[in-house]
Amino acid sequence: MKLLISNIKSLVQVEETPRMWVAGADMAKLNCLDNAYLLIEDDKIADFGKMEDMPNYDEMEGFDLVEEIDATGRMVFPSFCDSHTHLVYAGSREIEYTDKIKGLSYEEIAKRGGGILNSAKRMHDASEEELYEAAMERLHEIISMGTGAVEIKSGYGLSVEDELKMLRVIKRLKENTPLTIKANFLGAHAVPSDYKGRQGEYVDLVINEMIPQVAAEELADYIDVFCDKGFFTVEETDRILNAGMKYGLRAKIHANELDYSGGIQVGVKYNALSVDHLEYVGDAEIAALKGSETMPTVLPGAAFFLNMVCSPVRKMMDAGLPVALASDFNPGSSPSGNMKFILSLACINYKMLPQEAINATTINSAYAMGLQEELGSIAKGKIANVFITKEIPSIEYMPYAYGSNLIDVVILRGQRL
Repeated sequence: MKLLISNIKSLVQVEETPRMWVAGADMAKLNCLDNAYLLIEDDKIADFGKMEDMPNYDEMEGFDLVEEIDATGRMVFPSFCDSHTHLVYAGSREIEYTDKIKGLSYEEIAKRGGGILNSAKRMHDASEEELYEAAMERLHEIISMGTGAVEIKSGYGLSVEDELKMLRVIKRLKENTPLTIKANFLGAHAVPSDYKGRQGEYVDLVINEMIPQVAAEELADYIDVFCDKGFFTVEETDRILNAGMKYGLRAKIHANELDYSGGIQVGVKYNALSVDHLEYVGDAEIAALKGSETMPTVLPGAAFFLNMVCSPVRKMMDAGLPVALASDFNPGSSPSGNMKFILSLACINYKMLPQEAINATTINSAYAMGLQEELGSIAKGKIANVFITKEIPSIEYMPYAYGSNLIDVVILRGQRL
């Protein structure tokens, strides 16, 4: 089956030779092809180029074109890759939202039994079917907003049974959606109330019981730890990541959201695919990241919702580092999976150029999911996950019009949805 998109005003993020990521000053460069066409065959990108160079497919023998979309005045982007979410959860937490308005901090809410522990209680009470149906609705929502790949973490179970329940739901979502999904085991998200004062014992539970069962059922692609002030220490994180590595689970880290935690350094030590949040990044953290294969990943939605300091993105890029952006879609600190809004926050709050923000939400965030060879750009042989915009004047208009729905057509794995 072949799908042709013709008369594209601008084909965004095109690559003749796919790159691993974009870093430093190159993040301000975005390869676009004006007045272009894009040919999709089955679930892959087959060809693209200028309209003036487009072959006459009508005259090609055996050429079976199922559909042609005339994209006059419209642009085509590779779908967003959202490399950090917690979108399998039971129930919202808008009461805590009110507590935040009244001035309570993230840590104060957590100490009162709110935050992650609140979600853990609701997770325990929910059935797999309830979790699956609610998460599927969220997936449909983010698909409509341009996301074509998403990483989903566990971490609201905080017990062997409930962590496995979450991961089984994620596995089922993988099997029943055109989205590309990566599963991340985050048993070390918080210390459950039953283990208050016995944090070391909970770490032992994660290492000795959770990880082996997660690996035995092949439920996770990655392993994660919330290495930060008030959560898990560098030493505990080291033990957990070491245990995960023995089962073939590559590390990803929640780090330096609340303070300088050492999480970035321990992540680099274990060749973490990404270290995420990064509100607190100094010279030592940048030095650790330079020359590594670890993607610094910033979550503007969480900093916006919690009114936190912004990660020093410009300092990281000026040091030659790549930067990825993700939504952190979760019920407590970032209840939105709208990656177009993340583009806007990147430009407004982090002073990223639109080109830098687009690179950070496509090619770099694809790398942060281990999907750089399949997604994140318009390149021959990559999976055909793209969206067609409405008529817009420029790529800068995408983050500029922060409240407008500018996505007209979504295509995932070559199928128009």
